[in-house]
Amino acid sequence: MKLLLGYPVEENHVAQIRASVPAYEVVVAEQTQLAELLPSADLFCGHVKVPVDWGKIVDAKRLKWIQSSAAGLDHCLHPRVVESDIIVTSASGVLADQVAEHALSLISAVLRSLPTFMVAQAHREFKRRPTRDLHGSTVGIVGFGGVGRRIAELLAPYRVTILATDYFPVDAPNHVKHVWSREELPRLLSQSDIVVLAVPLTDETRGLMNTARFDCMKPQSVLVNICRGPVVVEKDLIAALRTGKISSGAIDVTSEEPLPADNPLWTAPNLLITPHVAGQARTRIDRMTEFLVDNLVRYQSGQPLQNMVDKQLGFPVP
Repeated sequence: MKLLLGYPVEENHVAQIRASVPAYEVVVAEQTQLAELLPSADLFCGHVKVPVDWGKIVDAKRLKWIQSSAAGLDHCLHPRVVESDIIVTSASGVLADQVAEHALSLISAVLRSLPTFMVAQAHREFKRRPTRDLHGSTVGIVGFGGVGRRIAELLAPYRVTILATDYFPVDAPNHVKHVWSREELPRLLSQSDIVVLAVPLTDETRGLMNTARFDCMKPQSVLVNICRGPVVVEKDLIAALRTGKISSGAIDVTSEEPLPADNPLWTAPNLLITPHVAGQARTRIDRMTEFLVDNLVRYQSGQPLQNMVDKQLGFPVP
């Protein structure tokens, strides 16, 4: 059995993985090697960032399981993979702490006008300007998986009213007022002062936030996107900010990354942009490796795998 690793492991991680599967051949690959090595792999853990021929990989009939090292799955859920018997599991929730922490940072920065004050500091202007409160506000979380639930946990001490929508609207914690079905998104948008996007990128969520959805939001509301850039129609976000349909936004992700210098998002009013850093963590590779090892043990013993993906839906089923 050949296990191909396509994420940035160090020697200690490789040793940890090999100890869990002593009978396996463990191969560490650079992104440039994936297209060549994937057809001969039995198991793969990583994030494919380069073009590969998924049809060729499926036709080789060797790859049995893809463990994504990212929560997002569009890098590997090619139609041929979806149609095949290849098992796919995601890293959803592995970095929920970091992403939730970043979401809270973005919310606080926007509400307390930190970007404005940082510009003022650069000009040595000591001048008070309006700020807003997080306490007592209503926060809507779109997508109530591992990240959405962790965001709710961090927000709860601020005595906010938390609403959520999800594909599987089940198991609402005590600190969340409502978990509605995804069809109730307009209802959530109309009631929320802050809207946080935490959905996976699928055919259904691509372009989810468009002009019609911005029209549902309060004029003083804030949009925060810490999931995937294409979930938002960016020209519609810019228009919503310029016309005052919403007051401000904060995004950690964009449709094109790196974001080109001439992209109009840079000059959109009241928009805070961070460069896809929500999932950064000093222990990121450690945690991903621990998750992989746990799933490898499960795989060898025939136990259910964590984060098993419904390939038709494009995300794990709770």
